[in-house]
Amino acid sequence: MGNIRPQDMGKPVEQLAKIDKLMPLPAPYDKPGMEPEFTEPKEAWKETYCTSLDGFVANETLVRPQTKEEEEAFVQKFLSGLEKLFSDETNRNYLQPFMLSFEYCAKCNTCSEACHVFKSSGEQEIYRPIFRSEVLRKIVKKHFKGEGFWSRFTGGDIDINFETIFRLGELAYRCNLCRRCAQTCPLGLDNGLLAREIRKLFSMEMGIAPKPLHEKGSMLQLKTGSSTGITKEAFLDMIEFMEEDIYERTGKKYKIPVDKKGADILLTHNAGEYLAWPENPAAFAIIFEEAGLDWTLSSDMIGYDNVNYGLFYDDAQSRKIGLAQLKAAKDLGVRRIVVGECGHAHKAAMVAIDRAMVGEDNIPRESFLPLLADLIKKNVFKLDPRRNNFPVTLHDPCNVVRMMGIVQPQREIIKAVAPQFREMYPNGAKNFCCGGGSGFAIMKSFNFPEFRNKVSSRMKFKQILEAFQPEMEQDVPKYVCAPCSNCKGAIRDILEYYQATAKFNVHYGGLVELVVNAMVQFDKPFLEFLDEDAFEHLK
Repeated sequence: MGNIRPQDMGKPVEQLAKIDKLMPLPAPYDKPGMEPEFTEPKEAWKETYCTSLDGFVANETLVRPQTKEEEEAFVQKFLSGLEKLFSDETNRNYLQPFMLSFEYCAKCNTCSEACHVFKSSGEQEIYRPIFRSEVLRKIVKKHFKGEGFWSRFTGGDIDINFETIFRLGELAYRCNLCRRCAQTCPLGLDNGLLAREIRKLFSMEMGIAPKPLHEKGSMLQLKTGSSTGITKEAFLDMIEFMEEDIYERTGKKYKIPVDKKGADILLTHNAGEYLAWPENPAAFAIIFEEAGLDWTLSSDMIGYDNVNYGLFYDDAQSRKIGLAQLKAAKDLGVRRIVVGECGHAHKAAMVAIDRAMVGEDNIPRESFLPLLADLIKKNVFKLDPRRNNFPVTLHDPCNVVRMMGIVQPQREIIKAVAPQFREMYPNGAKNFCCGGGSGFAIMKSFNFPEFRNKVSSRMKFKQILEAFQPEMEQDVPKYVCAPCSNCKGAIRDILEYYQATAKFNVHYGGLVELVVNAMVQFDKPFLEFLDEDAFEHLK
């Protein structure tokens, strides 16, 4: 279909939209054959899952009912949940910002120019930030004002049928919830919040949420204490392995404190770091020990794991996880919680769950970024930035810069350790999402990784390519610094998808690894992509 309107969501077509013209990429990816083509959805998927929106399947629990009666029950359950979104009794925490964003949109489309998904897709209408919001508005006006003649003239000109609701459930997962649209909106309205409220409705009322977020995320974390499912024994084994690995990398033995009662700091990480990027928590351990900080990790699994995927789709799960994490810190008697390189944990622990953490239940929570910047300002570490003498750019995690306003500390840190640092543009609070936000980084069902790599992460890849011009095609190491676990996952995937590491020597990692690599007391490089000969040459 051509110029799709919100009213078209219920139309009986096999596929409402198809991406046929993506945003161009800069050199060297401006040449034909530099990226794979989309693959078509399989016929078998169409019988069960929602491929009728745009051909991608993000939510494998959103399945097509077998009978007309089941379809009608599906729609009625959605409408029941819709009514709860507008109730102070059932949506107290979000009702006011939800209603402001719902009621006052001027449809100026300023937000469209701010949306990386919309721009990357070649400006596909269904990815315009106000599109899904307008679908929701029309459903609400039709539902509450009835089927009467005048409903069509007050915005209720939409069919509330199964296909409309089915597609809306899938469309809620075409937004990274980065809130760049809210930052840009002249009225301060938040289409990301509306997308998240739609997700919440499907999860809390209908039991429909992507398995990586709910079953393999929230439920696994509440059951085992870790979003990775590893046991306490396995975690303690990883700490021992990390200590051995640090010794091999640095030649110095460190003892990582675990379950230290009454410590000043409880350091928390995204649990995935220990499995995918153990060098990141290892670098934190080196920095905290070298600084002489009074700190600890928790072996209570939910106490070390700062993941909270409920933030993306379900208020009840978000609250349960946040309170359990706080209890683990309380049990250790620490004075404060420091959140490591996990963007959504910054928002979850310090902003979204804040109303549940008040009075005696509260423990101060803070980002590691101002703490580390202060240590570097005080010259606690002896650093030689020449050890990182290669092109470095910085990705700003949305939940750190846009949600919390932490913009300068990471720049003070990186400028102290990376002489060839260059900014992405735009950057800071105006930076674009990595494309993995709101859970996308771990959602790998069916062909959804193609949507992430080719559409939602496309703007970030474009920023990376632009930041490394003119060295992009030169055989020098280039480093994308991404101080967030989910962001690293998304950037890892796009570098693999476009073969940027193999072809153009582009690497990625966290911020603390750069700091440790610059510490003069270590003879060997801490960054794995640097061999010792290359490291000596840099110095």
